[in-house]
Amino acid sequence: MQTTFRLDELTGSERHAKPWMKVTPAIITIGIIAAFAVHGRIAQPAHYNDFADQSALFGIPHAGDVLSNAGFALVAIWGWLALRPHRSSDRLRAGWPGYRLFLIGLFLTAFGSAYFHLAPGNGRLTWDMLPIALAGAGLLVGVRGDTQPVSKTNPGSKTNIEAILLGLYAAASVAWWVLTDRHGAGDLRPYLLLQVLPLILIPLWQSIYRAPRTDRIAFAAAMALYVLAKLAEVLDHPIADTLGFVSGHTLKHLLATAATAAIVWGLTRRFAGDGRPTAYTCTISE
Repeated sequence: MQTTFRLDELTGSERHAKPWMKVTPAIITIGIIAAFAVHGRIAQPAHYNDFADQSALFGIPHAGDVLSNAGFALVAIWGWLALRPHRSSDRLRAGWPGYRLFLIGLFLTAFGSAYFHLAPGNGRLTWDMLPIALAGAGLLVGVRGDTQPVSKTNPGSKTNIEAILLGLYAAASVAWWVLTDRHGAGDLRPYLLLQVLPLILIPLWQSIYRAPRTDRIAFAAAMALYVLAKLAEVLDHPIADTLGFVSGHTLKHLLATAATAAIVWGLTRRFAGDGRPTAYTCTISE
């Protein structure tokens, strides 16, 4: 009988966890879903589409909010070119299906969000929300694949299925909002679930399964930047009024781009320096 699990050379520890720790993420997820259910419908703020950015450049309206999306595409291309060649490596194989979905969603976000900000309105908001939801789903699948025990024969098989299922959930969450919004009762709860869960589950999984230090630092930085991005989004008009040259929502895009760059940087560090792997697979015979 063979038991396969991965070791981390940075910590020198097996990625085993006590049974009660393994079920903690599931319990928290159920708790969050229950809280959303008890809370009831969460609607889009009435003035959500009233953005502060009124700049124009080369005939492009809301130029700050539109052009600041370019960074998402650049980070996605960087991540794809840097990581795809290593997709079969033991250091990436289990998480690659999720990170692939994350990078695709990130790339599409650049175009979907730019399209939305050219003429903000609920009719275009779908194309902003969908790729963001896909990127969030991809991150969950990628980190879960990295931190869970792997299959000896096909490490990425389970993660591929999870990427498909969570990608379908992401699309369904946006479809649910569109359907409910058309009936005057827009409900963002399924979509917001994909915004909240990565902030909680990713550091939890990384802690339970003792992820490499570089991974934890990169994702911690990304989450801090993401929180700042959401704060800038809420303070869109006050920031524009105070700074003058940039709106809060434009700043949100720039901070969110930095957050995704931190994630990609952390993943690429696994392959920095030949002969210095950060993780490998170990098989024990019983």
